[in-house]
Amino acid sequence: MIHQVEKPIERSPLRRKIGREFYIAKRFLKWHFSGTKFSKIDHNIKFPNSWMEHKSTLLRKLKDVDMYLQYNKITNLKLAISKIDGVVIRSGETFSIWRMVGRPTKRKGYKTGMMIHNGKVTTGIGGGLCQLGNLIYWMALHTPLTIKERWRHSFDVFPDVNRTIPFACGATLAYNYIDLQLENNTDITFKLNLWLDDEYLHGALSGDKASDFQYEIIETDHRFEVQWWGGYTRHNRILKRITNRKTGEVTEELVTENNAIMMYNPMLNE
Repeated sequence: MIHQVEKPIERSPLRRKIGREFYIAKRFLKWHFSGTKFSKIDHNIKFPNSWMEHKSTLLRKLKDVDMYLQYNKITNLKLAISKIDGVVIRSGETFSIWRMVGRPTKRKGYKTGMMIHNGKVTTGIGGGLCQLGNLIYWMALHTPLTIKERWRHSFDVFPDVNRTIPFACGATLAYNYIDLQLENNTDITFKLNLWLDDEYLHGALSGDKASDFQYEIIETDHRFEVQWWGGYTRHNRILKRITNRKTGEVTEELVTENNAIMMYNPMLNE
């Protein structure tokens, strides 16, 4: 059975700008009046128990995308992770990327980077920070942290090239109302570290307690479909398989179902 996906509606630039600023103000008020306890950086704390480490390639050759945008992305990532690296997520606290990073602006040193709007490559100040959201989200899936807020990518823009994780296991970002938030409803205190080298963006999650469980993220029901309006869409389901290290008991839970509009023909070799 085909999962119907509606063709996106193109809004005028003025309407998009007004709507964006409205939601930014709304989220700003929520930060300050919701009573949420947000996590903070503490460089004095170090935990011996590694929960998850991951890395992602900094420079990718993408079709019809100038490489200078990739280099600008590295600058943007350096600025953003300087506001996050070392954050400690204690029990009852919420981690928010945008609450920590703030609004990317030229004044702060952010550069023009690649962005995606309605499936099309565009540019904007602070572009490329979705790579940070993708990395943190993927690591968080391998922990008992609750995904309080995550927005999936609505478009599949580029064909798979050396993909190492399942399709649509990322988290898109747009200041400040399209955020990635993790809530700690456990009795474990976690710490997130982030850094760059010449090739990769690195991340590591550690905790004050060792894990009694093994986490595995698996993909099911992956398929391509043709929609009534002529476009292609891509679909899958992401499951979290949890194995108790002591008893061997295995449980599975649904993480998300993804339905993305494809911006390339999956039947053609790119």
